[in-house]
Amino acid sequence: MGGFAIGATEFVALGLLPNIARDLMPVAFAHSPEDATAHAGILVSAYALGVVVGAPTIAATTSHVPRKKLLLILLAAFVVGTVASAILPTFGLVVLARFAAGLPHGAYFGIAALAAGNLMGPGNRGKGVAFVFTGLTVSNIVGVPLITALGQAAGWRVAYFVVAVIFALTFVAVAFALPPQPAEHGASIKRELSAFSKPQVWLVMGVGAIGFGGFFAVESYISAAVTQGAGSPESVVPFVLVVVGIGMTIGNLLGGWGADRNIARTMFAGFAGLLIALAGYALTAHTLPGIFVFAFLLGCAGSVISPAIQTRLMVVAGDAQVIGAALNHSAFDIGNSLGAYLGGVVIAAGLGVGAPAWVGFGLAILGVALTVVSFSLQKRSHQRDGISGPSPTTQPVPIGGL
Repeated sequence: MGGFAIGATEFVALGLLPNIARDLMPVAFAHSPEDATAHAGILVSAYALGVVVGAPTIAATTSHVPRKKLLLILLAAFVVGTVASAILPTFGLVVLARFAAGLPHGAYFGIAALAAGNLMGPGNRGKGVAFVFTGLTVSNIVGVPLITALGQAAGWRVAYFVVAVIFALTFVAVAFALPPQPAEHGASIKRELSAFSKPQVWLVMGVGAIGFGGFFAVESYISAAVTQGAGSPESVVPFVLVVVGIGMTIGNLLGGWGADRNIARTMFAGFAGLLIALAGYALTAHTLPGIFVFAFLLGCAGSVISPAIQTRLMVVAGDAQVIGAALNHSAFDIGNSLGAYLGGVVIAAGLGVGAPAWVGFGLAILGVALTVVSFSLQKRSHQRDGISGPSPTTQPVPIGGL
């Protein structure tokens, strides 16, 4: 339920950017709908930056708090930030509200992933991460399209009120359904911050931030591609989002299964699919069939990568488990912010609604290069230290303290 609510609050804006721009920037929208919609993409970037700031900060300073209690605190913060997004009157204030709403995102997913790994037991870390992410991907199938359609019909502010209600219901569900989850034994700010001294942590974060930015460069402007590129009505946008969500759900489950077997192979396979999807989308974004086909592949390939990167970060972070689990979401939302910004730049420059996919293609290539560097350095380190047998490339280690 938490993943479902987070998916709604993060992605519902993607289908409502033209509506938000029309309401909060009427003069700019009347002059140029494309420019105003691209400018409204700042809302996506603001939420993403909130995740980037909040994930390591909250994870490091609250690692000693029992996990269930912390999850409830974070859910309460989600409710407040989402309600503020719905009621504030100006574009600038809504941008600030979206930033605030993003602050608990990474820490919530990180703590939830650790709790899931604890409940599922050793050797199933990737599956535990995938199950947590499944709420987000199912949200893209059901929640985001339905709430987007509601927002188009009743107003985008109503959409955010509905998301706030989902967070409130999730608070109740966690309070009653989740077993007690103690904090990590020996957790401290110093131990969590030690993750930043590990080069592999920075490399894997780079893979997520840069390589995954291509997904968001396209995802952020799907509504513009449907309405302005393919010339279809707004009512088609929710159906495209459903297709993306189905692809994400399938890819997420495949990625979790693959990460428990071979993290490196799963990451490279995901990037190969992502490159194909981005190239295909760039070439066909002016046609509705092309958007449907390659948006599905984009969601599928991107979500194969997600649990693999999350699992690898938890491995390379060592004892800093809480911040390792949370940093994944900082990395992805740096990619979210970067992709949304660059996608808006090329659209505003008049290069067309397919241009963000070429930006994404370049970012994905850089992600592949960083992945190669990460695993090459790991292999050299093992050879230098005389380590033999299974490595984190193929066999994730158990969660610390469990």
